[in-house]
Parts: sequence; C-alpha cells; structure tokens
Amino acid sequence: MISTERVSTELVSTNPWDNSELWRGPIATPATIAAALASARAAVADWSHTPDLRASVITRLGELLKSHADELATLISRETGKVLWEARLEVAAMANKCPLSIRAEHERRSPTTSPAGAITYRPHGVALVLGPFNFPGHLPLGHIAPALLAGNTVLFKPSEKTPATAEFLARLLHLAGLPPGVLQVLHGGAAVATQLIDSDINAVLFTGSLPVATQILSRLTRRPGVLTALELGGNNPLIAWDIQNTPAAVLHILQSAFATSGQRCSCARRLILPRSSSNTALLPMLTAAALALRTGPWNAEPQPFFGPLIDAPAAAHTLSVARTLLQSGATALTPVPDRLAHPALLPPMLLDATHCPRSDVEVFGPLLQLHFAESFEHALSLANATSYGLVSGLLSDNPALWDTFRRTARAGVLTLNRPTTGASSELPFGGIGNSGNHRPSAYFAADYCSHPVAEMSSPALQLPPTLPPGLTLTTND
Repeated sequence: MISTERVSTELVSTNPWDNSELWRGPIATPATIAAALASARAAVADWSHTPDLRASVITRLGELLKSHADELATLISRETGKVLWEARLEVAAMANKCPLSIRAEHERRSPTTSPAGAITYRPHGVALVLGPFNFPGHLPLGHIAPALLAGNTVLFKPSEKTPATAEFLARLLHLAGLPPGVLQVLHGGAAVATQLIDSDINAVLFTGSLPVATQILSRLTRRPGVLTALELGGNNPLIAWDIQNTPAAVLHILQSAFATSGQRCSCARRLILPRSSSNTALLPMLTAAALALRTGPWNAEPQPFFGPLIDAPAAAHTLSVARTLLQSGATALTPVPDRLAHPALLPPMLLDATHCPRSDVEVFGPLLQLHFAESFEHALSLANATSYGLVSGLLSDNPALWDTFRRTARAGVLTLNRPTTGASSELPFGGIGNSGNHRPSAYFAADYCSHPVAEMSSPALQLPPTLPPGLTLTTND
C-alpha cells in the first residue's frame, strides 16, 4: 500500500509556552546533504592549514557572543522555555568556552619532540555534530569550537526542537570570519541524522540520550575509522549525610534536581538520605522549599526558578513516570497533578520511592526520587546501583565520608557540597557506563577532535654502524 500522508519538507520551531512561531526552514534532503558534505570535504585542506585563522575566528566568536548576549539569550529562552536568567548564564558560558577551547587546544594538542621522535596532531576531516535541545548553544559549541580549532570542518545537525538557536550561532561564526564550507547547518529529525551518519563523515560528536547513542553505534559497527564521542545522560545520585547546614543542603538539592526544569543530563534523579534521625529537619525543609518554587514563562517578573519543558510530550512522559511510581508503591511528598494547567509546565515533584522496584532510567524532567539508606555503606551501594555513571554527589560536613565516597562512587564527575548541575568547562565532563564512551568533553574535548601522529625521522639516509645478523649488503665500491 502506498501511503498518501504528506511528508513535511519544512521544520517549524515554536515557543513551548505559547506555541508562537519562532523560525521555519527547509529540512535537509539527500541532495542538500550530499552537497554540504562535498563542500565540507573540499574545505578541509585549506582550513586545516590555517591555525592562526582558526584561533582568530573562535576569538572573534567569543566577542560576538558577548555583544549579542541579550539577543541570543532571549532567543534561547523563547525556543526552549528556559527562564531568561538561566539563558543568560548559557550565553555567558558560550562566550567563555571560546578562549578556553583555544587554551585547551594549545595545552593538550601542541606538537612535542623527544629523542624518540615527534608527536603531531591532525584533524579527522569532516566532523558531524549532533546537538541537544536543553543547551542548544552551549553544548553544540562545546563540540564545534574544538573541532574547528583542530582543523576539522563541521556538519551541524541541531535538535529539531531548537533550529533557530543553531542558525543564530552559525550566523555569528560566519560573521567571525569562518570561510565558506567550513560549517554548515542541516535541519531535520532522526531521518536526517541517519543520512548524515551513513555519509562519508570522519567523526560523530553527539550529546543526547542513550537510546539514540546506541543507534549511532549500531550504524557505525562496520566503520571503526569514524571517531565517535558520546556525551550521554545519567541516573545521577545525590547523598545527603551528616549535614550541619540544612538550608545550604536544601538549596543544593533543589538546584541539583530542578535546574532547567530537570532537563540537564547532570540533574540529580535520586536523593539518598539516612534512615536514622540524623537529618530530621532536612526533609520537611526540602519539601516546603520545593512547594514554594516559582515556575512560569521565560519572561515572567519576578523571574521563576524554572519554566516549561521543551514541549508537551516531554511533560506528559515525566508525569507518566511519576504516576507509574505511585502505582508501584511510591509516596508523593509534593503533589503529582492529575491535570496540568499548562501542557508543558510541571511542578517540582518529590517522591519517596524507597519501596518501589528499582528502575534504572533517566527521567528528563523535574522528578526527584527519594531513597532511605540504613548506613553510609548502604547509601553508596544505592548510589552505584545504576548502569549510568555521569555524576555522583555528596552533601556532608564529614571529611571522612568524602574520602570514602570519592574512592568508591562510580561516575565521571564527583561533587562535594556542590550542586550536581554545576559542571565546569575547565575540567573533563563525561561519564562511564551508559553515560558515555570515555571521551569526556569540556576542557578535554580537544582530545577527541584530532588524532596523534608519531614521526620518527633521521636527517640523512645512512647505514647503521653494524648490520643485523644474517643480512649482507654488496656495494659497487
């Protein structure tokens, strides 16, 4: 049977709060993908031999990000629903990412020499960057800037939910002096991503979910020469144990669980508390503070703590998970609504899931599951009971617990008395297990954007003082 359903050739981006249209443009076709790839391939030779120009472009981009900060922050807020104060922090992080990427490229990938030979670094060629929606500027730039600095050209497929931000970033890059063909934006959903992965690219740099990452890897099974850097999610634990400053602990828990409406891969999904009465004030204070969190549209005054999720299906999925937990024996410490006043806006939800069957999934929304532990060793066991390994956090005033935690916790990012969402671009950011493939980003992104070449050389062609046993050379002298 031939389907009569019309296939859309256009992508439309809307504001998740009021569904107002922000941007529309064509979805990439096989022909446009082929043309973009050919252009990117042709640009590699010149671009890879211009290190000064590459650094100049990224430096200039940082300046443009600062001068266009208000405009870009407003666009990010409107396209993602992210509240304006947080979108401004994202743009500031983008501007800071530029000089940091230049420094990382210099410090981690500069050529070196030794008596054994030399080590130089070469770009992969054409790099495919697949971006997420939650930080539509900062996270793609964390791949794009180091990839360009290393001499790669880039095909950038942003999330189909945030194309306008991607177009804005590309426009700033070209204003910064990026030559034609070096970076091209291709819009679309999973079908376009698949076509791009199947094309003649040299690297895939991806930030997103585990299910999509497994699909990427399955398509590259027979292509080991394609470098793959995966920055994935987590079922992140946060242990609160032996606490003196309860208000500070509550603040860090709220920031860990509910920043960006819970739509950060570093958000705490599980809170682990002692069963004993050592923190009797914590849970009531946390519950009251969660109930008092202000939510609303991106431009509300006074500013909310968080806004809507990226769209109504995302909110519906998170709410469905919360209801399933309640059916499985969880207790709601904050209300789980029967109906939503706004289809994409959820309240912060805190559930005691101690007696629920263990579920090891990443829930990308404002849902925090509470678990009680009988001892700190039990708490560590609960924290490590996940196939993910992105972030693991501890709130405690006991230095001995941190010493045990930092040696035992299974994660690529460990935090003490800090929100789990407070990642630093100055450090590696990436996880183990189902949270990544051991190619951390942030400062270490420079490492996966080029490959080392060993050079062993001699200034002249000459015979050694002695020949290997069994080998004779006859000369005409």
